[in-house]
Amino acid sequence: MPTYYASLACALVLGGLHALAFAPEPFPAWALPFLQLLTFAGLSVLVWRGRTVKQSTLIGAAFGMGHFGIGISWIFTSLHDYGHMVAPLAAGGVLALAIYLSIYPAIAAGLSRWFASQWLDPVTGRPRAGSSRLAPVLCALGMATAWTAMEWIRGVLFTGFPWLNVGYAHVDGPLHGWAPLIGVYGVAFVATLTGAGIAAAALFLRPVERGATASRTGPVLSVAIAGLALVVGSGAALLTWVQPHGAPISVRLVQANIPLDDKFDPAFIWQGMDAHRDLAEQPTADGKPMDMILMPETAVPVFQDQLVPDAWQEWVDSARDTASTFVLGVPVRDVKPDREYYYNSVVTLDANTKTDDLILGRPEHRYSKYHLVPFGEYVPPGFKWFVNAMIMPLGDFDRGAPRQKPFPIAGQHIAINICYEDVFGEELLPSIRPTADESGATILANVSNLAWFGNSLALPQHLQMSRMRVRETGRPMLRATNTGMTAIIDAQAHIQGQLPPLTVGILDGKVQGTAGLTPYTRTGNTPILVIVFGLLALFCWRRRQAGA
Repeated sequence: MPTYYASLACALVLGGLHALAFAPEPFPAWALPFLQLLTFAGLSVLVWRGRTVKQSTLIGAAFGMGHFGIGISWIFTSLHDYGHMVAPLAAGGVLALAIYLSIYPAIAAGLSRWFASQWLDPVTGRPRAGSSRLAPVLCALGMATAWTAMEWIRGVLFTGFPWLNVGYAHVDGPLHGWAPLIGVYGVAFVATLTGAGIAAAALFLRPVERGATASRTGPVLSVAIAGLALVVGSGAALLTWVQPHGAPISVRLVQANIPLDDKFDPAFIWQGMDAHRDLAEQPTADGKPMDMILMPETAVPVFQDQLVPDAWQEWVDSARDTASTFVLGVPVRDVKPDREYYYNSVVTLDANTKTDDLILGRPEHRYSKYHLVPFGEYVPPGFKWFVNAMIMPLGDFDRGAPRQKPFPIAGQHIAINICYEDVFGEELLPSIRPTADESGATILANVSNLAWFGNSLALPQHLQMSRMRVRETGRPMLRATNTGMTAIIDAQAHIQGQLPPLTVGILDGKVQGTAGLTPYTRTGNTPILVIVFGLLALFCWRRRQAGA
């Protein structure tokens, strides 16, 4: 049996490898689901072999430090390179966030060991004599339950940070068919049950004590359940939940690659807007106009009423020249009787748009961001000192409504989300569900400015999460970003086209919208949360009944 400190070191390394399962770098995309399952299986063994709940909790924390230390290392780039924070303080910020996020896997590991202690000897880590034949299955189920519960809590507490949820490692592979059924948290539950099931089978195949024979019933059943999860996931991927809606529309995605130091610099703002329009106006391959030209977040990097009518007229003229509808990001100041409201917004304009409406922030169609980024779009109470240590064009924005009307363009209905809003899958569902008065979205569109993170893991990680939203909803996704990853994702979550990061370019293509609702779109996270927290309560009750 490895020493406790060796277990901590192994957990740290496994966590680092686990983090690499969330973007196809450096491992190929096909390997990511299996990397996640294997590293999680290794963690499960280490946790169950901990001699005390405290030891297992710290093993989970070490895994979390490796996982988040590698997985969110790109935050250093944001704080240091672009926020101009001194390196020690920037590194300290990343470390502090990793420590906080590691609390969740630590609690999950501790709970898992506490549940399993009725079947595992606390000294040897071997199965107890007389343990139930179902002990391997119950151990695996306890681990999956605790881990998924903590994933969800991490995704909602303090506005939530669901980045690197286990489920995102399975946007490809045999488990992705679960996504339209029970969403990313359901995929996380099935994935952790599969990985822990493999680990439990290996652990319980050992004799319980010298001279005894280990029962094979439990391990075989544990492996069978893991195999069933893979088979059902593969089979569910063949089901069709949505159908084409209307005719495909032609789209152009603009990636101007404006350096972050220039984007909000008054000396370069006009050049940046000109760059976006120049790309929008480039001739199409077939000479036909695009139905929609989608531009990134803050393509116009000043409040709409800071542009004079002639400046907005240039945008309208550009839309007229291309015979297209422009969809672009712009911060909006909305003056109301009680006070001024500030929004991170996306607006539409075409040849018929009036400049006065744009200046007032009331174009025909507007989306205002609902889920704001802490420190980037609002300052949490008590953290003003931290913000003052950075030099960033931070805002203190107001939230848009939870459901906003999709943009009707060329027979399709486009639901906009901004930046990391597409990480919160359940929050996108209201725009997809039709109401008595409005059609639901047939296409999703994300506009982002990820220049804050350079050419780091943040970019491919974000692309993976967008693809998971497609798996869950059956809706294609368009991604227009300032520096990457600009991409067209079809309704099967396949990338139809993608621009290299940190390059200037346009991406033209056709997108087929879809109608119909997947089971997950109808129910959201409710079914998997009822299952997980019901099991959590049952495990806690059973453990209490069994005694300390």
